[in-house]
Amino acid sequence: MFNPVISVLTFVTAICLQILSNLANDYGDAKHGADNPERLGPKRMVQSGMISSGQIKVGIIIFMLLSLLSGCTLLIISTKNIGYTGSMGLFLLGILAIAAAIAYTATKKPYGYRALGDVSVFIFFGLLAVAGSYYLQTGNLTPHLLLPAAGMGLLSTGVLNINNIRDLEADERANKRTIALHLGIRNAKLYHWLLLILGLACFAYYMYQKNASVYQYLFLIPGILFIINGLGVQKSHHPQEINPYLKQLVISTLIFTISFGLGLILF
Repeated sequence: MFNPVISVLTFVTAICLQILSNLANDYGDAKHGADNPERLGPKRMVQSGMISSGQIKVGIIIFMLLSLLSGCTLLIISTKNIGYTGSMGLFLLGILAIAAAIAYTATKKPYGYRALGDVSVFIFFGLLAVAGSYYLQTGNLTPHLLLPAAGMGLLSTGVLNINNIRDLEADERANKRTIALHLGIRNAKLYHWLLLILGLACFAYYMYQKNASVYQYLFLIPGILFIINGLGVQKSHHPQEINPYLKQLVISTLIFTISFGLGLILF
């Protein structure tokens, strides 16, 4: 049975982890030189001088504690659904998520500088986010759930890939070895198409496995936004031209997943 309190706490915990990740990334990229005055995209707080490294460290600690508080509260309330063993397992995964958010760029040897950022996003923003949310509500996991979880992970990785394509030159100067940098801009754009198409296919095949009605496939209509995104990235020749498609993909993914969810609920 759907529990709104669990949903709200899941959302709050996810937001705290996202803010923690953003703060740690801001601090880490400034520390390692990936953020500089020539950087494109939104202004970073440390790089722009808005706040000091010491201040952002305090922010990292605050949101790490808030993530723990919100997450632990969520697990206590969800124990009825998932039991003590399930709660302990998710607690350990939560600790891993916090560690991954910080270690992405804010450590001496950040894994985000070793082409592992895409893998991390796929796991934490896809597999764990979707499967974990479902498990907290139902206490069950099914193999078919891997399809929308993987789909969400692929689309989220697409967002990171646009970011990395945009920052290719700055990342190369800072020796930040992203997948996009290893592939080169041409192949990174092909990789972007692969992420979008496979992500869309995962959601569609999930509906097929559920023997969904025709109406439940209506969520595919917003999938046109991904085609628009892929074409926009493909045709962009300069980093400044690619930047708007990052926000567009975030919004497109939100619209798409809401449509997918409504299809499951209403039909």
